[in-house]
Amino acid sequence: MKSQDTAFEGGPLDGRVLPILLGPTGHPPKTYKVPVPDAAGGPPTVLVYRRVPRGGPGKLGLHPGWKYAYDPEGDKPGDGKLRWPWSKPTTGPGPARPSRSEDGHGAE
Repeated sequence: MKSQDTAFEGGPLDGRVLPILLGPTGHPPKTYKVPVPDAAGGPPTVLVYRRVPRGGPGKLGLHPGWKYAYDPEGDKPGDGKLRWPWSKPTTGPGPARPSRSEDGHGAE
């Protein structure tokens, strides 16, 4: 598999450059999670880094690459789930649709 040296910004990995495996599109993953073991033997703390552009486009308009920025809030609920346009909203049920007999267009 192909990898790319990617810089980390903020958090405990600030200033480090690590080789990150690239996906099938040639980009590193959108989030990079680093589990840090607890000294007391409890559950590990997970540090979350988000992929951001390294800088603006250069003279030729080419993308300069990616870096990871530390996200102190970490994972958000439903963060890794796909959101299709035809899916129901995750916040709750949408407005009720009237039945065909109520809107006047149904067969009686």
